[in-house]
Amino acid sequence: MEHDAEPSTLVGDHISHLAALTAQRDREMLDVSLAQGVLELLPASSVGVYRLVGPDDGAQRWLCCGLARRGELTVSDPPWVDLDSLPVVSAFPLRQLVLDSRLLEQAELPTASLIDPTQRFVTVLPLMVELGLPGVLEVMSDKPLAMESLKPIQTLLKVFANFQNLLESSQRDSLTGLLNRQTFDATFLKASMPSQPDPGHNGERRSSPATGYWLGVVDIDLFKLVNDRFGHLIGDEVLVLVARIMRQSFRHYDRLYRFGGEEFVVLLRGGTEDDAQQAYERFRRNVETYVFPQVNKVTISLGFTEVMHNDTPSVAFSRADQGVYQAKHQGRNQVLCYEALVRDGVLKTEAAHVGDVELF
Repeated sequence: MEHDAEPSTLVGDHISHLAALTAQRDREMLDVSLAQGVLELLPASSVGVYRLVGPDDGAQRWLCCGLARRGELTVSDPPWVDLDSLPVVSAFPLRQLVLDSRLLEQAELPTASLIDPTQRFVTVLPLMVELGLPGVLEVMSDKPLAMESLKPIQTLLKVFANFQNLLESSQRDSLTGLLNRQTFDATFLKASMPSQPDPGHNGERRSSPATGYWLGVVDIDLFKLVNDRFGHLIGDEVLVLVARIMRQSFRHYDRLYRFGGEEFVVLLRGGTEDDAQQAYERFRRNVETYVFPQVNKVTISLGFTEVMHNDTPSVAFSRADQGVYQAKHQGRNQVLCYEALVRDGVLKTEAAHVGDVELF
């Protein structure tokens, strides 16, 4: 696109990009679309969207959620990348400054650090959201960008933030902030597809971990008694705290859901059955040892199963739920694997049905 176009053409371009952005419903692809769109609107060599991931205790890292370069495909870090492999916050002080001040910053890079002469200047704009991950838009160019050319981009980012907030609020449980039940089917089917190695944002190939997924269904033990004895406000507080323990117990790319009431779901990526058992067991222990206000002690029963390539969400959920039922039957406060229960003869495999139609 020519950057000396008529104002009416530029306005039309911005409106077109707004329309494209607000048509996107995939949260992970939203940042990719933003990077692509801004690159077409500015005389820049690259545009990247970077967000903070990880626990909010000073150990957060920068995740590349979309990096667009001239003449190249837009890439991003794989959503399952290990947190420790990502750059720490302090590695990019200008990004942190922009997040703290909520103001645009532009700087010339030291000549000694230049690898690409088209990236002599960096312009960083904040991506402020009420829901979701905070981040920045980072623009690399061979010349300083004119403030006049950045004003429409700032307006675009405000609209983008509003849209992202709407999308996040529609996909998250209002009480706990976890993903809601309506998003489960789509993300389950997407996550259970066989993965391939992905290009990293520095051009190298990143290897994906084991392709297995493990679906865990969580039920808070004797939750009705909590509501009956302490009231629904305390019951809601227990749900919020269990959700917080979930976030602290699992990795940033594991998918956490609240299905309603006292039922939660975890979609765990990669590893063996033993790895999944240990991850879910760690969560169970964290809940068991946490001191809940007024209630004091709360426990969970958890059943999990391996996600198969021919699975539907309802079939996989049904298997994991049988593990929950067995855990309740055996005394609660346990983590049981459906496949292990079948091997031990406790459960029998059954053909799955939807209505009167046998699936397999």
